[in-house]
Amino acid sequence: MQFYKNIVSFLIIASTFSLAQLENSQDISKVGTTAAQFLKISAGSRGLAMGNANVAIANDLSSGFWNPAGLAHLKGIQVYFENNGWLAGTDYNFGSFGFEWPRVGVFSLSLTMLTTPDDLVRTVENPSGTGEKFNSQDMSIGLSIGKKLTDDLSLGATIKNIRQRIWHSTGQTVGVDIGVQYNTPIKNLILGASIANFGNDISLTGRDMNLSVDPDPTNQGNIEFVNAQYETDAFPLPLLFRVGLGGYLVKKENLDVLLAFDAVHPNDNYEYINIGFETNINNMFSIRAGYPSIGKKDAIEGASFGFGLKYPILNSTNNFTIDYTSADFGPLGIVQRVSISFNY
Repeated sequence: MQFYKNIVSFLIIASTFSLAQLENSQDISKVGTTAAQFLKISAGSRGLAMGNANVAIANDLSSGFWNPAGLAHLKGIQVYFENNGWLAGTDYNFGSFGFEWPRVGVFSLSLTMLTTPDDLVRTVENPSGTGEKFNSQDMSIGLSIGKKLTDDLSLGATIKNIRQRIWHSTGQTVGVDIGVQYNTPIKNLILGASIANFGNDISLTGRDMNLSVDPDPTNQGNIEFVNAQYETDAFPLPLLFRVGLGGYLVKKENLDVLLAFDAVHPNDNYEYINIGFETNINNMFSIRAGYPSIGKKDAIEGASFGFGLKYPILNSTNNFTIDYTSADFGPLGIVQRVSISFNY
């Protein structure tokens, strides 16, 4: 038990400490210094609708993104899937399957994918296109576990394989997420913290990097062509430290109102705060709203809202859930997301 307490203490202290750092460099955002930006796209309609304030209250299969400790609240077997057109014509998909293993924990397997539509290959000689087409794809496959150590304390972790591809060039690495949730002695107040995307740097390799060069074009009689390869720089993953609080303003049998705050410290942007709320009626109908990126310079994100419907199947404990979310991304437009889940 002392080992688990040390992990919890490390997560909370590290996350809190990170949010208080760089006091003398607040004007340095480090935007554009990390790879695999798709890892920052919010998974789960609930979290997106609540303005990305979800680290303390995550309790469904999307917890693998926010805080893997939230998986510990799942019961039985669950399936979750969502699809939406993301920004600039890209397509985003997230799916997860999870099950409870009694006395061991809750396990889940998730797949995240961001793809671009086909586009023409253009060169200096053929600015209208060579007749070929290219696309790109980002993908992450994660294995997560969440476990309740006590009625009040949950821990979780995710290990994921991260892959990026642009035409014939690919990069691959491994990342780890760690999280904790704690029901504080203060009534209905939950504390959560997580560290996401801790892993090795990633760079691209592939046949698109191959070329033939003349090592000495000014002299005759030497080797005319030598096979060579471009070497790309390696960039770190978008590391995120999150600390959050969630609490019920109202908690009754047929009605509850939940308020959540997240403080986020990324390694490639300014620190910011997310806020969101959720109202549940009869544990069946949910209304959500939130506002992300409060305090982040040059943020384009605006308000988000959504609703969900949980319906019992044939009066059993099995539930079918459908959620809808609309989020404002300023000049990039409105992102609408629909997700479905089923548990039995």
